Amino acid sequence: MGSYAIVLADDHTIFRTGVKKILEETGELKVVGEAEDGLALLDFLKNHEADMVLLDISMPNLRGIEAAREAKSIRPDIKILILTMHKNVQYLANSVDAGADGYLLKEDTAEELLEAIARLRKGGRYISRTLSMDMTEDFFKKRGQGPGSGPADLSIREREILKFVAEGKSSKTIGKLLFISPRTAEHHRANLKKKLGLNSTAELVKYAIKEGYTTIEEPTT
Repeated sequence: MGSYAIVLADDHTIFRTGVKKILEETGELKVVGEAEDGLALLDFLKNHEADMVLLDISMPNLRGIEAAREAKSIRPDIKILILTMHKNVQYLANSVDAGADGYLLKEDTAEELLEAIARLRKGGRYISRTLSMDMTEDFFKKRGQGPGSGPADLSIREREILKFVAEGKSSKTIGKLLFISPRTAEHHRANLKKKLGLNSTAELVKYAIKEGYTTIEEPTT
């Protein structure tokens, strides 16, 4: 099928190096770019061609699920294979809603990684065997594959704010991280509550956990 251009998006350099070696040893797959977070991935896709992204969920700045949605907006035809440690079915569902074409676990074998890539290249879908390969096609059909079919349509900045709020960061801290004023950060908080129909920070945190904007576990009562 010829050379196939892949971008690796993961905040662990050693992991990217290992995956790159596996891919390029095939002779058909070429890693054309690497990104340490979601924002860097989007910047790359705006300026470079690529056929597929291998994307981690847990990354700084802009997480994988949000990045997947934006990547599909930038390049609608790009294939996205989530490569993560998260076995939670909710993360799988959120990833598919964001436009992901496949979902693989980091504990899976190199052989299954190459099988997943091959499946996506041919226009198919793939879910890790660990999560049950038998559910693949029906799962994607039921989820209504594609961006915009999932959670509320939040902007990149709103997703950043939501993630930081869920992590317990103050408006002052969020302002410093995003180079905006604390007042602007607070304004974003208020807009998020209004947009999502929520009344408190606690409800924002619960929403962020449910929709996969953060890996923080919801506290038990």
